[in-house]
Parts: sequence; structure tokens; C-alpha cells
Amino acid sequence: MKTPTVRQLQRIEKKRKKMAALLEITKLNDKDREAKALALKQAQVEELKMNVSNDQSGSNSDSSSKSPSRKRPCIRTIEDNALEQIDSKPLTNENEGSEEQNSVTNKKPRLSGEEYLKLKQELRERKQRLMSIPRFRLKNVGENASIDNIKGDDRIPIFLSDVQHLLMYSLLGHHSPYLPARWCSLEKYNKVSHTSVLVVEGLSLFHFMAYESMFSNITTHMSNRLEVVTPAAYGGSVVEELAAVPLTGTQSQRLIRINWLVTEFGSLEAALQSTGDLVKLLRTVFPMRPGQTSADEKSSSGAKIHEELPITDKFPRTQLLLSPWQLVEENYPLPLKGELAKKYKEYILTKDTYLEATPRSPMFGLDCEMCRTTTGLLELTRISVVDERMNIIYETLVKPDNRITDYLTRYSGITRELLEGVTTTLFDVQQALMKILPPDAILIGHSLNSDLHSLKMMHPYIIDTSVIYNITGDRYRKTKLQTLAREFLNERIQEGRRGHCPAEDSRASLKLAQLKLANSVDFGDSVLTGQRDMEILKMGAEKRKSLKTVDTFELRNYATSIFNHVTKDKKSAAIIGTEEVMNEYSRYLKNSSLSIMDDKNFEASDQVRLVVAENNKNAVKRASNVLMEHAFTLCHVRISEEQLMDENIEKTFKAVNKWVRKIWQHTALHGLGCVVFSGQNNAANGACFLDLKTDITVLTP
Repeated sequence: MKTPTVRQLQRIEKKRKKMAALLEITKLNDKDREAKALALKQAQVEELKMNVSNDQSGSNSDSSSKSPSRKRPCIRTIEDNALEQIDSKPLTNENEGSEEQNSVTNKKPRLSGEEYLKLKQELRERKQRLMSIPRFRLKNVGENASIDNIKGDDRIPIFLSDVQHLLMYSLLGHHSPYLPARWCSLEKYNKVSHTSVLVVEGLSLFHFMAYESMFSNITTHMSNRLEVVTPAAYGGSVVEELAAVPLTGTQSQRLIRINWLVTEFGSLEAALQSTGDLVKLLRTVFPMRPGQTSADEKSSSGAKIHEELPITDKFPRTQLLLSPWQLVEENYPLPLKGELAKKYKEYILTKDTYLEATPRSPMFGLDCEMCRTTTGLLELTRISVVDERMNIIYETLVKPDNRITDYLTRYSGITRELLEGVTTTLFDVQQALMKILPPDAILIGHSLNSDLHSLKMMHPYIIDTSVIYNITGDRYRKTKLQTLAREFLNERIQEGRRGHCPAEDSRASLKLAQLKLANSVDFGDSVLTGQRDMEILKMGAEKRKSLKTVDTFELRNYATSIFNHVTKDKKSAAIIGTEEVMNEYSRYLKNSSLSIMDDKNFEASDQVRLVVAENNKNAVKRASNVLMEHAFTLCHVRISEEQLMDENIEKTFKAVNKWVRKIWQHTALHGLGCVVFSGQNNAANGACFLDLKTDITVLTP
């Protein structure tokens, strides 16, 4: 055995001292634990003594039911309590104790036998009732338009087309061509018993706000009250806005049945040249000055309108413009009031004032590239603008206001070296665009909203190729620009490793818009035509004419009345109004494949019921009588200027209030009720009041 060295002995001694020190620390900890345990035990003893003294002062029965409280009850106590819960029996008259005893023992009676089965059945029935109740709520966009929640200039109104989307969704659900998802939510739409609409033409939001106390039936029954931009604000037709459904997400004009179009304009081509009311609607949002008349206002003849089109276009390019509600839905910056005004307070307009766009307004392709900066957002680093001849009229690199943290070179093509020495700022780009773009310029791009956000600019006339083209069959699933260029232009773009070229992308977007204009509104849109028709749509005009099915193909696609939609699945609709009003609605029913019948001869097999009333009062009365028989009932009354004179206004409002009550009283449980004030021409916006009729008692236990 070897003798340990001096160093080894020193290490052993150090270890011994460490172990001795650890032993002393352990002894101290043990003493602390003992002291704490003793103190805890004394506290428990004192508490036990106090409980015993309390028990002795109380009744004997009480003392038998109490036990000393414990901070940490022993396992046996827990087990005993569990056994007591298991063995406990339902309370009866014999063993039912006092309220005090129940609170002391804190025992929950168990149910068994018939009593248990009865309660279980009641709970099951209540759950089924709750499951069958449709629910309506406003989203942020709807809340911002609410008369009750937002006051004055902070309110951002919705559009009448938004209301139309809700009406169709309440009847068709996800089969509806448009959804109201941007502003409201309707849960269990298939449980909505029916939908009734009362349109009061001639009244505005101002009338309701100024005389709210006189519309007690609206304030009592309609909990959702919203400001609405109606066609009256831009000289349009309320009937057209409600009754006609756009063919696609981009079509501005409210087209109607093909045969009526041919009768009215002379030909389908002439009808498609009409600009419609979209530009007038945009005038309510953007500053526009008179001085340029749109093509459809210059002449009512189809021939003249056709001459106004560029030789390359088959229909007006204004029909591809995004409407204001689509601009909001697609997240485009708009100069609206309220919260959006605060959100876009640093944004500027591309022009101080605009001219109304026409079928000959110039188009410009625009694309931007962005890099991520210290703000966490994307900032502009490159821009390219091309004209209709594919010439680059403006292109520059841009130095962002903040330091770049990610160049995103794979997508943007921007590198540190590329931006060295660049002094052009965002402000310089904004000033250049304001000079280059004419006041009626139409900007074209793919998801152009992101480009405008990077520019911090707002523009009224937008054609978005991610909207006007769709090969997915789903309006909310966008197709990449690279895919559209390959499928429709036979071009390959965005394949380089150095990132996207903005000039290449802007040219591709412009070419796609020109290709659509050279064909038809439905070209490249599988949402409208169906996936099986995509090959036909990709064909040129001459090849399509050679198809024997082209006539029925065209006829099928231009059937776009709201009544064509709501009468699907064996549902029926009723339209009630005076002769003057009914003549306007008849435009959307002429030569229709629908089974239409007048009030007296209407049968269960018919789809649309037409009721011509002598006056407004009779119209409402008849509507209240028949609305339970139809999935969709539209009663349209018209208030004259004479009825709104000072000496008649109180009588008129009382009558309207009675009409609302009558319609609501006859609306079935779980029915959707909607009242629309149409607004006044160039005076005040309209209003929409709506709610689901639910049985409140069902919602309470």
C-alpha cells in the first residue's frame, strides 16, 4: 500500500473540513424545522381549543357535525368525505335538514331515479333549443358604423351592398355569391326562419337621429343600427342596388337579365359599354371636380357608347374598378372618416382632385419592392410605373426613412450595395407620382394595396389582377402573379434568384388587365364561370364564337337578380309595393326562368309573388300577412317630399313607426328583420336597422 503524498493529505483534509461544515449546516436546518413544526403544532392546538369552546357553547347537534379545521387535512379525512359524498342519498321530507345544517355540512344532494332523468331531459331539451338559435353580431367594421357606439364624424358607414350580402347569406349561407364577413357574423344561418325587409325610401339617417323618440319600434326591436352609404348619395337607384347582384367581385355595374339588357340597349355589347354608378359612388369618397362627362352620360344610345371605347377593349375598363366596399375589404387605404382617418393620417392623395374615370381613362401598371426596417414594417425601396405601351415612365430606387434590418433580397432584389448612394426619399416619390399621374388615371397591380401602403398614398381607381382573375374557384384564395402570367400570358416571371423586378411585374399586371378587356368580364374568373369552363375562357374570341354552346354560355352567366339566388332550394320570395315601385323591380324579373305570379293567383309551386298595393299602408298590411309564407319578403314604400313637410312630418313618422311594428309582430321566431332608410339625394346617408327575433326566455336558465 502506497503512502499518501503531502498534496493528497491536504486534499483529504479539505474534504473533511467541508463535510464537517455541511454537517453543522444540516443540524442548524434541522433545528429550524423543529422550531417551525413546534410553532405550527402550538397554533393548531390553540385553534383546536377555540373550536372546542365554540362547540360547547353551541347545541349538541351542532357539535357533532363540526370538526377542527386543518390547513393540510389528513388522507383519512379526504377519504371519509369522499365516502360520505358517495353514500349520501337524495334529500326527502324525512331527512331534509335546516338551511343552516346544509351550509355547515356543505353536502350536495345526489339525484337518482325519476328526478334525475327528468332534470337530464330538461337540460338536453334546453341544449337543443340553444343549438337551434341563430346569432348575429357586428364585427369591428360594423361597430365602426354603429349609430349607438360611434358618434358623428368618427363613424365609418357601410354600403348598401353590404346589407345585400347579409340578406343573401341569411338565405343561402356559404352558397351565397358574396359573404358579409367583413362587417358582421351570422351564426347558424340555416336556423334563420325567414328574412323580411322593409325599405323606406325618402327617409335618411338625419330623420332618425333628429326624431329618434318617434321611432320607438326601431329602438325597441332593432338593436343593430348602422349608418349606410346608399345610392341616394350619388344619384343611384336603391331598387337596383338591392335587387341586382354583381356578376363578379370586380364588376361595378349592377347588370340584370340578359334579355332585358338586349331590349333596353339594343344589344348585349351596347349594354356592357355602360359605365354604371361606380364612379359616382367613388365620388362620395374621393374629391372630384366636374368637367369631364363619362361615356354613358354623353349619349343614351348604345352606338355612341361603343364608339367611346378604345379599339382594343370589348367592354368599359371602368367595370373592372374596385368599388369602395371592395377597397375596404381588400385593405386599400381610403380617405374615410373615423378610425380610418386616424390610421391613414400620414397618407396623401395621388391628386388634390380627380376627374371621373371613363372607358378611355389611361391605365398604368405599378409595382413596388419593400424591405423591412427597424420599425418592424415594410418600407419602400424601389418603384416602377409603366404606361399602356409598356414603356417605363418612372422608376427609381428609394432610401427608406429608417434603417433596414432585412433586405428580403430573395423577393425584393434589393441589396446593401444597390442602395449605396441613393438619396431619393418617399416624399420625392410621392411628389413625382402626383405630377406624372393624370386626374383620371387607373392604377393596375397585383394586390396593389401593399404597394399603396408602402407609398403611403390613396387612389380611387384601382384594378387589382388578384381580384379580376381567379383560377382557384374561391373568391378568397388569391392566385400568384407568376401563375397568372404563365397560364394566361404564356410568360415566365419571378424565376430569377436575384428577386422580383418591379418593371416586369407591373408589365405583367397591365397585360393581364388588357387581355381581360380584349375578351369579356368573365374571362379568367372561375368563381363566375365554374372550373370546368376555364378552358373555354382561355380561348380567344374567335375560337369561342365557333363553339355552338356560346349563346347558352353567355345567357347563363348574366342571370344576376337577387331573386334568382334566394329562390334556390325550393324557396320563395315576395315583393310588395305600389305600382310605381313594382315597375322598377319588374326589370329584374322580365324574361326570367323564375315562376312568377301575382298575389291573387300565387300557388305554393310558384317562386316569386308580386303584390301591387294601392298605397304604402296597404303594402305594409299585405306584407305582414304573407311574410310568414316566404323565405324572403321585400316590402318597399316610398315617402314623398310632401309627406316630409313640417306640417306632415310627425304624422309620417308615426305611420312609419306603426309599419315597423306590424312587420316585426308578424315576423316568426328566429326571423331576420331589416329596415332600410334609403337616404336623400346629395343630402344625408341612409340607415339600416336589423335584428334577429329571438325568444329571450330560451337564453335564460
